[in-house]
Amino acid sequence: MPLPLVELQLAELHVAAFADLTVHTLHDLLRLRIDVFVVEQECPYPELDGRDVEPGTRHLWLEHDGRPVAYLRILADPGGVARIGRVVVAPVARGAGLAGRLLTEALTLVGDRRCVLDAQSYLVDFYAGHGFVVDGEEFVEDGIPHRPMRREPGTG
Repeated sequence: MPLPLVELQLAELHVAAFADLTVHTLHDLLRLRIDVFVVEQECPYPELDGRDVEPGTRHLWLEHDGRPVAYLRILADPGGVARIGRVVVAPVARGAGLAGRLLTEALTLVGDRRCVLDAQSYLVDFYAGHGFVVDGEEFVEDGIPHRPMRREPGTG
């Protein structure tokens, strides 16, 4: 059953480096990612890729009633490029604009740097609405079509 929209709009934003995450929070963030990407989307893949712990990685999430309901991470790729990934919203919180809220916050943190991501193909228009453009051919990762996308400095 979906959570009430009014309550979700009040979800609390958090931003942290890996070293600043509590064990409980880390558990809940990984649980959300695994529940959606591995279980719901039926993609058995190595969710723990080693990038969560990198010093430049920032974890952003929205919390409702003590639990994360939406999440993404910003990675520091070579050359000062920011990479957004693992964008996820819990099934009970979908349709409340939480992914857009997180992405807006992430782009504020990225600032005037080039930013890239690999969008699930059905979400290309969502990311285009945040200034991203398709930057390559469609590819299939874990059985799901994706498109590389980029957002250049100064895009707003």
